[in-house]
Amino acid sequence: MAHLRENRNRYRQRNGSADALARGLGWFSLALGAVELFGAKGVSRWLGMEQHEGLIRAYGAREIATGIGLLTQKDPTPWVWGRVAGDALDLATLGNGLRDPNSEHDRIAVAFGAVAGVTVIDVVCANALTGEEPRRHQPRFDYSDRSGLPRPAQQMRGAARDFEAPRDMRIPDALRPYKQPQRLGGSQSSM
Repeated sequence: MAHLRENRNRYRQRNGSADALARGLGWFSLALGAVELFGAKGVSRWLGMEQHEGLIRAYGAREIATGIGLLTQKDPTPWVWGRVAGDALDLATLGNGLRDPNSEHDRIAVAFGAVAGVTVIDVVCANALTGEEPRRHQPRFDYSDRSGLPRPAQQMRGAARDFEAPRDMRIPDALRPYKQPQRLGGSQSSM
């Protein structure tokens, strides 16, 4: 855990703009949340989704809580990831609104595009805060010196010859191939 924190701090020192962006997203969350919470009736009417007024109000409360978390906590990373999850909910709700024949499809499409754009910004900020740098052909673990054998290859030679399968791993007697009894005289005739 300390290793992750150290990497995160080192990355933030190189990319201090991620913290500034997170703070900006906090103020944006507060503003958007206030609009959704206190203007839910107007927003739902503008989108043609009057039946979702309560849901828009709840999304506004979520935005305000996220904004407060982003602005007051030392580590805004979980709060930015919370914004990403909230964006997914918003996109799902708007996508559902596009299927409603009574909704304002053009306005919902504009809102969908705006939320998708903010989602991209949220994901970029969250990745920067988490410390996930783009990986450029860097293997996470190096297994090049491993053979997959429990002992060196020379010691493993012939080890399978002495192996006898346990009784419960063998073919049951009832399923074994049928062996024909030897006929008298030792000759077999074909029919």
